[in-house]
Amino acid sequence: MKIIKHSDIEALKIPALQYVEWVEQALMIQYECQVPAKISVHLTDDGFFNTMPCLIPSERAMGVKVVNRYKHNSPSIDGTIMLYNSVDGELRALMDGTLITAMRTGAVAATSVKYLKNTRSANKVSMMGLGVTARATMMCLLESMPEAFFDVKLLRYKEQAELFAERFAAYENVKFTIVDSAEDLIVGAEVIISCITSASGLIGRDEWFGEGVLLVPVHTRGFQNCDLFFDKVFGDVTEQICHFGHFDKFRYFDEFAKVVQGKILGRDSDNQRILVYNIGQALHDIFVANKIMDMVARSNPCDIAFKEPVEKFYI
Repeated sequence: MKIIKHSDIEALKIPALQYVEWVEQALMIQYECQVPAKISVHLTDDGFFNTMPCLIPSERAMGVKVVNRYKHNSPSIDGTIMLYNSVDGELRALMDGTLITAMRTGAVAATSVKYLKNTRSANKVSMMGLGVTARATMMCLLESMPEAFFDVKLLRYKEQAELFAERFAAYENVKFTIVDSAEDLIVGAEVIISCITSASGLIGRDEWFGEGVLLVPVHTRGFQNCDLFFDKVFGDVTEQICHFGHFDKFRYFDEFAKVVQGKILGRDSDNQRILVYNIGQALHDIFVANKIMDMVARSNPCDIAFKEPVEKFYI
């Protein structure tokens, strides 16, 4: 068994584009895998403790991610992954899952934009909740679509917008404008990406969302009014979304993986308003963790002996 730390994963210097490619590969095999809905324990102050299992037969991999959020921690979201060989149940690695969680979440959001944006123009992007997840999303977006130039509005909050723009100053395919209100952020946007982790109410009025807009609320908060009038809603795993209060009122719902696999059409017209709820599934975490495990194994062959019992009657 290996212990794979955050610094070990950082040292691999995996480009954002690689995470996007891994996520697409995982989405292509989603229905060959066992991906139960996550089990959530709800903590105080909008915190959570989630357990997320998955089996990927084609990769001979299975595992579970435990992820939690404590708003006063830094970073607020923390994860740990246990990765197993699915053939014999061997525990292959105990891995830090914090970086993997951020990058696979950003990769899924960027992939949603790739497949569901309108074809006329989708360069006017608006973003709010400018923490680690938003940074991962922007990295994946810029590096997976280098041919596009993005005009990005950022919602001001403390000093986050300025720091966000500074972080991406070296990229040539983006420019940033900082706005002070949700209305200024939403009106005229072609893609809206929200990475806020809590919201006390609705963020935007119905009339602010123009035709053809794609809405990607990464943590689902604050856009429930859009459930009722957007033309299409997509999600990652139906079992994680069917309990939403407006689920039975969606005009249309299906799983995003079917779009990636070409089984269904994502966007029927450039006038459709589309919403995608990628709640988060362990398929992405375990698929990415397995790839990283293989990379680490080549560069660091040392193992820790876990020493499970070998006798049947060990008591």
